[in-house]
Amino acid sequence: MSAPTDSDFATRRRSQLFDELLAMFLAEGFAHFTLDAIAARLRCSKSTLYTLASSKGELVRATTIHFFRRAADDVEAAVAEAGTSRAKITAYLAAVGDTLANASPRFLSDLAAFAPAREAYEQNTRIAAGRVKELIDEGVAAGEFRDVHAAFAADLAATTMVRIQQGAVRGATGLDDAGAYRELAAILTRGISA
Repeated sequence: MSAPTDSDFATRRRSQLFDELLAMFLAEGFAHFTLDAIAARLRCSKSTLYTLASSKGELVRATTIHFFRRAADDVEAAVAEAGTSRAKITAYLAAVGDTLANASPRFLSDLAAFAPAREAYEQNTRIAAGRVKELIDEGVAAGEFRDVHAAFAADLAATTMVRIQQGAVRGATGLDDAGAYRELAAILTRGISA
Protein backbone atom coordinates (compact mmCIF):
# COMPACT_ATOMS: atom_id res chain seq x y z
CA MET A 1 0.00 0.00 0.00
CA SER A 2 1.40 3.39 -0.94
CA ALA A 3 1.44 6.49 1.23
CA PRO A 4 -1.12 9.21 0.46
CA THR A 5 0.23 11.88 -1.83
CA ASP A 6 -0.29 15.64 -1.80
CA SER A 7 -2.57 15.10 -4.77
CA ASP A 8 -4.71 12.64 -2.75
CA PHE A 9 -5.02 15.20 0.04
CA ALA A 10 -5.92 17.98 -2.41
CA THR A 11 -8.60 15.82 -4.00
CA ARG A 12 -10.09 14.90 -0.61
CA ARG A 13 -9.97 18.54 0.54
CA ARG A 14 -11.59 19.69 -2.69
CA SER A 15 -14.38 17.15 -2.31
CA GLN A 16 -14.84 18.13 1.33
CA LEU A 17 -15.14 21.81 0.41
CA PHE A 18 -17.73 21.04 -2.26
CA ASP A 19 -19.69 18.94 0.26
CA GLU A 20 -19.59 21.79 2.79
CA LEU A 21 -20.57 24.34 0.15
CA LEU A 22 -23.42 22.15 -0.98
CA ALA A 23 -24.75 21.69 2.55
CA MET A 24 -24.60 25.45 3.11
CA PHE A 25 -26.27 26.29 -0.22
CA LEU A 26 -28.98 23.65 0.16
CA ALA A 27 -29.90 25.02 3.58
CA GLU A 28 -29.56 28.74 2.92
CA GLY A 29 -29.45 29.37 -0.81
CA PHE A 30 -26.47 31.08 -2.40
CA ALA A 31 -27.46 34.39 -3.96
CA HIS A 32 -26.86 36.43 -0.81
CA PHE A 33 -23.38 35.04 -0.12
CA THR A 34 -20.20 36.86 -1.12
CA LEU A 35 -16.92 35.02 -1.65
CA ASP A 36 -15.66 36.58 1.59
CA ALA A 37 -18.67 35.24 3.49
CA ILE A 38 -18.29 31.80 1.91
CA ALA A 39 -14.59 31.67 2.81
CA ALA A 40 -15.36 32.72 6.38
CA ARG A 41 -18.08 30.08 6.76
CA LEU A 42 -15.85 27.35 5.35
CA ARG A 43 -12.86 28.58 7.37
CA CYS A 44 -10.66 28.80 4.32
CA SER A 45 -9.09 31.57 2.30
CA LYS A 46 -10.53 33.11 -0.83
CA SER A 47 -7.49 31.80 -2.66
CA THR A 48 -8.59 28.29 -1.66
CA LEU A 49 -12.00 29.00 -3.17
CA TYR A 50 -10.29 30.19 -6.35
CA THR A 51 -8.71 26.74 -6.66
CA LEU A 52 -12.29 25.43 -6.97
CA ALA A 53 -13.58 28.04 -9.41
CA SER A 54 -12.58 31.39 -10.91
CA SER A 55 -15.59 33.37 -9.60
CA LYS A 56 -18.59 33.11 -7.32
CA GLY A 57 -20.78 32.29 -10.30
CA GLU A 58 -18.48 29.47 -11.35
CA LEU A 59 -18.34 28.24 -7.75
CA VAL A 60 -22.15 28.10 -7.61
CA ARG A 61 -22.27 26.30 -10.97
CA ALA A 62 -19.60 23.80 -9.91
CA THR A 63 -21.40 23.16 -6.61
CA THR A 64 -24.68 22.66 -8.46
CA ILE A 65 -23.02 20.13 -10.77
CA HIS A 66 -21.54 18.41 -7.69
CA PHE A 67 -25.07 18.21 -6.26
CA PHE A 68 -26.48 16.60 -9.39
CA ARG A 69 -23.61 14.13 -9.77
CA ARG A 70 -24.04 13.00 -6.18
CA ALA A 71 -27.81 12.88 -6.65
CA ALA A 72 -27.44 10.79 -9.80
CA ASP A 73 -25.35 8.24 -7.91
CA ASP A 74 -27.97 8.05 -5.13
CA VAL A 75 -30.84 7.76 -7.59
CA GLU A 76 -29.16 5.01 -9.61
CA ALA A 77 -28.37 3.11 -6.41
CA ALA A 78 -32.09 3.16 -5.58
CA VAL A 79 -32.96 1.93 -9.09
CA ALA A 80 -30.40 -0.89 -8.83
CA GLU A 81 -32.23 -2.25 -5.78
CA ALA A 82 -35.62 -2.32 -7.54
CA GLY A 83 -36.75 -5.45 -9.34
CA THR A 84 -39.51 -4.67 -11.82
CA SER A 85 -39.65 -1.84 -14.33
CA ARG A 86 -42.54 -0.31 -12.42
CA ALA A 87 -40.50 -0.48 -9.20
CA LYS A 88 -37.51 1.03 -11.00
CA ILE A 89 -39.48 4.03 -12.26
CA THR A 90 -41.06 4.49 -8.84
CA ALA A 91 -37.65 4.21 -7.16
CA TYR A 92 -36.12 6.61 -9.67
CA LEU A 93 -38.70 9.35 -9.28
CA ALA A 94 -39.01 8.88 -5.51
CA ALA A 95 -35.22 9.13 -5.15
CA VAL A 96 -35.19 12.33 -7.21
CA GLY A 97 -37.88 13.70 -4.92
CA ASP A 98 -35.98 12.62 -1.82
CA THR A 99 -32.85 14.33 -3.11
CA LEU A 100 -34.73 17.56 -3.77
CA ALA A 101 -36.41 17.35 -0.36
CA ASN A 102 -33.00 18.30 1.08
CA ALA A 103 -33.08 21.61 -0.80
CA SER A 104 -34.55 24.65 0.92
CA PRO A 105 -37.05 26.82 -0.93
CA ARG A 106 -34.41 29.56 -0.96
CA PHE A 107 -31.90 27.26 -2.72
CA LEU A 108 -34.50 26.28 -5.32
CA SER A 109 -35.44 29.93 -5.84
CA ASP A 110 -31.78 30.95 -6.21
CA LEU A 111 -31.24 28.04 -8.58
CA ALA A 112 -34.14 29.15 -10.78
CA ALA A 113 -32.89 32.75 -10.82
CA PHE A 114 -29.22 32.05 -11.63
CA ALA A 115 -28.85 31.03 -15.28
CA PRO A 116 -25.71 28.84 -15.05
CA ALA A 117 -27.14 26.82 -12.14
CA ARG A 118 -30.59 26.69 -13.75
CA GLU A 119 -28.99 25.37 -16.96
CA ALA A 120 -27.31 22.60 -14.97
CA TYR A 121 -30.68 21.71 -13.43
CA GLU A 122 -32.37 21.77 -16.84
CA GLN A 123 -29.67 19.53 -18.30
CA ASN A 124 -30.12 17.15 -15.40
CA THR A 125 -33.87 17.14 -16.02
CA ARG A 126 -33.27 16.23 -19.69
CA ILE A 127 -30.98 13.40 -18.58
CA ALA A 128 -33.64 12.24 -16.11
CA ALA A 129 -36.29 12.27 -18.84
CA GLY A 130 -34.01 10.12 -20.99
CA ARG A 131 -33.52 7.72 -18.11
CA VAL A 132 -37.28 7.49 -17.52
CA LYS A 133 -37.70 6.72 -21.24
CA GLU A 134 -35.11 3.91 -20.95
CA LEU A 135 -36.95 2.44 -17.97
CA ILE A 136 -40.27 2.62 -19.83
CA ASP A 137 -38.71 0.97 -22.90
CA GLU A 138 -37.38 -1.82 -20.65
CA GLY A 139 -40.84 -2.32 -19.16
CA VAL A 140 -42.50 -2.42 -22.59
CA ALA A 141 -39.92 -4.95 -23.83
CA ALA A 142 -40.53 -7.09 -20.73
CA GLY A 143 -44.31 -6.96 -21.26
CA GLU A 144 -44.79 -5.19 -17.94
CA PHE A 145 -46.05 -2.00 -19.61
CA ARG A 146 -48.43 -1.65 -22.52
CA ASP A 147 -46.87 -0.52 -25.78
CA VAL A 148 -46.80 3.20 -25.10
CA HIS A 149 -44.98 6.01 -26.83
CA ALA A 150 -42.07 6.04 -24.38
CA ALA A 151 -40.68 9.36 -25.60
CA PHE A 152 -44.05 11.04 -24.98
CA ALA A 153 -44.37 9.51 -21.51
CA ALA A 154 -40.82 10.64 -20.69
CA ASP A 155 -41.56 14.13 -22.04
CA LEU A 156 -44.67 14.27 -19.88
CA ALA A 157 -42.55 13.31 -16.87
CA ALA A 158 -39.87 15.87 -17.78
CA THR A 159 -42.45 18.64 -18.14
CA THR A 160 -43.82 17.83 -14.70
CA MET A 161 -40.30 17.65 -13.28
CA VAL A 162 -39.58 21.16 -14.56
CA ARG A 163 -42.84 22.42 -13.03
CA ILE A 164 -41.87 20.79 -9.75
CA GLN A 165 -38.42 22.44 -9.89
CA GLN A 166 -39.92 25.84 -10.63
CA GLY A 167 -42.32 25.61 -7.68
CA ALA A 168 -45.40 25.62 -9.92
CA VAL A 169 -46.64 22.25 -8.66
CA ARG A 170 -46.20 23.31 -5.03
CA GLY A 171 -48.06 26.54 -5.75
CA ALA A 172 -50.91 24.83 -7.59
CA THR A 173 -51.31 21.77 -5.37
CA GLY A 174 -49.54 22.35 -2.07
CA LEU A 175 -47.46 19.20 -2.60
CA ASP A 176 -43.81 19.46 -1.60
CA ASP A 177 -41.25 18.35 -4.19
CA ALA A 178 -40.78 14.86 -2.73
CA GLY A 179 -44.54 14.28 -2.59
CA ALA A 180 -44.96 15.54 -6.14
CA TYR A 181 -42.34 13.10 -7.42
CA ARG A 182 -44.05 10.21 -5.64
CA GLU A 183 -47.40 11.19 -7.20
CA LEU A 184 -45.76 11.50 -10.62
CA ALA A 185 -44.34 8.00 -10.25
CA ALA A 186 -47.72 6.57 -9.23
CA ILE A 187 -49.64 8.26 -12.07
CA LEU A 188 -47.02 7.44 -14.69
CA THR A 189 -46.59 3.78 -13.80
CA ARG A 190 -50.34 3.17 -13.47
CA GLY A 191 -50.99 4.89 -16.78
CA ILE A 192 -48.60 2.67 -18.72
CA SER A 193 -49.16 -0.63 -16.92
CA ALA A 194 -50.11 -3.56 -19.14
